[in-house]
Order: sequence, then C-alpha cells, then structure tokens
Amino acid sequence: MLAVPDAQAAARWYQDALGATTMWDLGSVVGLRIGAAPLIIGEPAANGWSTPGDASTTTVRVELFAPDPDSVLARAVGAGAVSHHDVSDHRMPWGIHRQGGFVDPFGHVWFVGDHSPLR
Repeated sequence: MLAVPDAQAAARWYQDALGATTMWDLGSVVGLRIGAAPLIIGEPAANGWSTPGDASTTTVRVELFAPDPDSVLARAVGAGAVSHHDVSDHRMPWGIHRQGGFVDPFGHVWFVGDHSPLR
C-alpha cells in the first residue's frame, strides 16, 4: 500500500498517468490495478506509517514492468511526474533490460522496465 495524502486525488493521478483502473474505493483507501498488478493506496491516519512528504524521504521504490517502458515514462511525466532517469538499456545476466524511472507527485520513486527480468 502506498501512503498518499489524498487517496481520491492520487487515484485520479494514477488513472491518468498510468492507466490504472479502480477495483474498489473505500474513500481513504483505494484498490487500483495497473495492467494485471494490484496497487493499493491509502491515507495514513496516525496508525504507524507516513507519506513521503510527512517522512521527508522516499518511503518506497515501485517496480513496474510494461511492454513499452518508454511510453509509460512519457505518459507519467506528461501527467506531472518528475523523470528520475530516461529509459535506457542495462546489461543484466538475462540480457538487455530497458528501464527508466520517475518520482510521482506523492513522492514515490517508480522504476519502469520491460518484462525481461520476468522471463
């Protein structure tokens, strides 16, 4: 679950920026899906966790695998994310892995790569 200050605003951003769809919505906690991957977002309520803004640090690194990481990164940046690094080729034990990254408006670091690590 990603901590966000406003679950409804965050759900809209993830829908616009990453094509997320809503599985369910409890108001302050929303279940989303990006492709086949579930993503739960929620508003901390003095229950032992904080948003990156409240913690003054990145609290999570999300890895998202997509057929076309370049277009995912471009769409996220177009919706207001800050590019962490452009998509580039990385030599890995399984071959070339294309990966880039961004920081979403809520302070979470995302890395977007192709499916090569999953093969």
